[in-house]
Amino acid sequence: MTKANTKSPYGPGAKSSARRRPTNPRLFSTPEARRIKKEICEVGRKLWLRQLVDGNGGNISYRIGPNEVICTPTMVSKFDLTPADLCMVDLEGNQIAGKRPVTSEILLHLEIYKKVPEARAAVHCHPPHATAYAITGLSPASCVLPEYEIFVGRVAIAPYETPGTAAFARSVLPYVKQHNAVLLTNHGVICWAETVTMAEWHCEILESYCGVLVLAHQLGRPVSHIPAPKGEDLRARRRSMGLPDVGSASRESSSGQKPKNFSSQITETELESLVERVTRQVLREIQSK
Repeated sequence: MTKANTKSPYGPGAKSSARRRPTNPRLFSTPEARRIKKEICEVGRKLWLRQLVDGNGGNISYRIGPNEVICTPTMVSKFDLTPADLCMVDLEGNQIAGKRPVTSEILLHLEIYKKVPEARAAVHCHPPHATAYAITGLSPASCVLPEYEIFVGRVAIAPYETPGTAAFARSVLPYVKQHNAVLLTNHGVICWAETVTMAEWHCEILESYCGVLVLAHQLGRPVSHIPAPKGEDLRARRRSMGLPDVGSASRESSSGQKPKNFSSQITETELESLVERVTRQVLREIQSK
């Protein structure tokens, strides 16, 4: 193991290495760490096989200690990940274990862990249908499918910031207490949960849901919604599972302000525009092959 990248990526204003909280690099070699590394690699392959990431895109992390986070490195395809590729950082982003350089987007995960102590794992990826919503500034309509309502519910949309920067990492902070999934404008999605596998499930459910909505619109009939009392039953089940309550209060940020770029419902005109954009993109990809 090496102590690469000991300088904090947060910039000059970050705490110096001499004042940062103590870490335990030995956690990187424990039986629990070996299990987590295996799970991260398996999830990475699932993301790639389901086309939720491409190239070396996306990143995965797990908080194994109070100040230690195992994560994926930069410039490695999620399909090719092996346990030996993984890294460990502290909550300030300083790399404390691993031979490969850590991804700069780990800062996004760290902000979530600091704001939501119960979050243990996070997955960031670029699922095409969910990202299509993110690049149009739209949040998918709620109360359409039970599974989505229970496991994800309404999603917020974080404003665009340059990936890998501290500003990008902080862009999700107004939403993380009330959501376990956020659309990242012009970028992708980030989901978090108690385990790496569950965080990946949230990404899959969000992507599948967005895809179904796009397909449903193409049938030319209005989308039917789950009646409000039944929707409350689903939200009650969600709360019983310890997931964030994303009822009517989910439209507000933790500061009581309405988040920028947030739309809880999508209109027919907006969805038609979204379908048109996605269709054009698919046609371009087909023609380029």
